[in-house]
Amino acid sequence: MARPKPPLSGPHPLELSGDVMREMVALAMDHIVPHIESLPEQPMHATRGGKRLARLLRERLPERGTPYEKLLRRLFGKVIPMSLNTASPGYMGYIPGGGLFHAAVADLIADAVNRYVGVFQAAPLLVQIEADVISWFCAMLGLPEGSGGILTTGGSLANLVAVITARRDRLPPDFLRGTLYASEEAHHSVKKAALLAGFPPEAVREIPVDGRFRMRPDAAAEVVARDRARGLSPFLLVASAGTTGTGAVDDLRALADLAVAERLWLHVDAAYGGFFALTERGRAAMRGIERADSVTLDPHKSLFLPYGTGCLAVRDREALRRAHAVSASYMPPMQAEDDLVDFCELGPELSRDARGLRVWLPLKMHGASVFRAALDEKLTLARGAADALRRTAHIEVAAEPELSLLAFRARPPGIEDGPPLDALNRRLLARVNAKQRVLLTGVRAGGRLLLRMCILSFRTHADRVDAAIADIAASLAEVLEESRDGGLEPARGQEQPGGEDDD
Repeated sequence: MARPKPPLSGPHPLELSGDVMREMVALAMDHIVPHIESLPEQPMHATRGGKRLARLLRERLPERGTPYEKLLRRLFGKVIPMSLNTASPGYMGYIPGGGLFHAAVADLIADAVNRYVGVFQAAPLLVQIEADVISWFCAMLGLPEGSGGILTTGGSLANLVAVITARRDRLPPDFLRGTLYASEEAHHSVKKAALLAGFPPEAVREIPVDGRFRMRPDAAAEVVARDRARGLSPFLLVASAGTTGTGAVDDLRALADLAVAERLWLHVDAAYGGFFALTERGRAAMRGIERADSVTLDPHKSLFLPYGTGCLAVRDREALRRAHAVSASYMPPMQAEDDLVDFCELGPELSRDARGLRVWLPLKMHGASVFRAALDEKLTLARGAADALRRTAHIEVAAEPELSLLAFRARPPGIEDGPPLDALNRRLLARVNAKQRVLLTGVRAGGRLLLRMCILSFRTHADRVDAAIADIAASLAEVLEESRDGGLEPARGQEQPGGEDDD
């Protein structure tokens, strides 16, 4: 039985009645629930033809309204399916998010009540809830009393705030002799953050990595010493706790020692890996993170929340205030008490949503133990996947899982290393993804094309990992058979999903 259409007319059509609001949410749920329940059966990727359809979607500003139900049908029938299925249990490409439904409900509440949380005085209890969330994160990392931070839209903004805070803390106003250090496997947002913070590209030093794709502390020390001898001002060392390409966790204790010796601000980009600190194995892998001056976390990765949820945790919360606080006559008085916070003074945003609720609600509903168990499951699944791949003929594990991400490649006899072997692995990646049970991606690391498997979604369990291993083995057999038959076509644009000709 169809629901009645919500009436959106009357003298004040933007002021909806209670019945209309309830019907709008109910109609949306009629689409959302079947969509979520069918995620395991949905295609992993359906972007072919996306350019053409995106151009057809262009339109002018509408003068008259469209029925709400028709808009829902368009979204769920055409718009949403044309995408990578990032919420699927088979999504193991890039860094999976999660999209806990609890957080969507929290966002509905936050957006509907529309309270302002940039200033403590405007909504003191909502601000305190968000401050509690950040305090939980700092405690998880082992940061001391006096630490704090801000929730951001993601790791890129968190890295930018970290670079600016370090610059203001360690360099004079004329800062252009400052130099930054990050591994060659560091996330590209570190370079972007440096550019946006005012540094030229050559100020970012790329440090070589070892055989496990970790930054070499000895190489970093050499570059820092060389820069000091040239009269430059080294000020920031960026370590990684779970790189995007291979999942590498740098030697954080050695890098912390270097940072202390050279008076560098130590920032750890733990956007992917940080919340594994909730687990015993994760804490062991990231030993030394508690010595960082700042840490980037992405709850929309290893805390399973929706995209748009990041965090910067800082050892000295006052460093954030010193870097970002400004005053204006129209602003209310800021908090003088150390235990209260005005978020507008700790980062670049004045207007911001109450994003703390989307973290607070699921953690309060379930407790940290449920998230810890889910993360432990991912660690176990990743190690099992690596073991299974090692037992698979002609597969070499190139990056062991430090956390839940591993990288591998096919290396059958008779295929020359270099472009021929890379081409075979591109075909293997395309064949695995074409089966539509899992989605993997590729990366170039150590001069080789590697295939990545990141097991992180709260919906991913042993059955889907087993499917991935089976599809890799079957796809490799198919590719090798075609190679023997001489029927292979050159692979084009297949290092990442969606690289096919979609026009």
